[in-house]
Amino acid sequence: MTAPDISQAELADPGPASPPVSRVRASDADREHIIGVLREAFAEGRLTAEEHIARVEQAYAARTYAELATVSADLPAGSPASPPAPGRSTPATGLAPATHRRTNSLAVAALVCSLIPGLPQLAAIALGIGALWQVRRTGERGTALAAAGLVIATLALLLTALLVLY
Repeated sequence: MTAPDISQAELADPGPASPPVSRVRASDADREHIIGVLREAFAEGRLTAEEHIARVEQAYAARTYAELATVSADLPAGSPASPPAPGRSTPATGLAPATHRRTNSLAVAALVCSLIPGLPQLAAIALGIGALWQVRRTGERGTALAAAGLVIATLALLLTALLVLY
């Protein structure tokens, strides 16, 4: 490349700019994070019951980070996590790094209850179904735990029914 070519290459248009963070659409996980902050603020006495209900409704209705930030801006730890940077990825895989997701507590309870013979196994089925629904809605981990709890509880109850009948 000659000198004029290099200077023109440096001034080339980098492409369309990414949208401002305030206009980036919020995910379900972002909404659940803010609702958790609201829940903690309510438990600490920072919000009244009416304020809590109104803000939770606003959080569920929020579509962008800007709308979500207004819901909890006056609370400690109230701002949502920044959206992922568009170019961030690991060099080896080219994939964005995984974020830490918490494990659904209903899924854990379903697995534990499925191992206790008798009535808790019926509860394990209900807990497993509820956990699968929550995991799908919130993006938490625990699908395998909930499914294992459902399978173990169902098989144990079927085995118990067969032993009682025969």
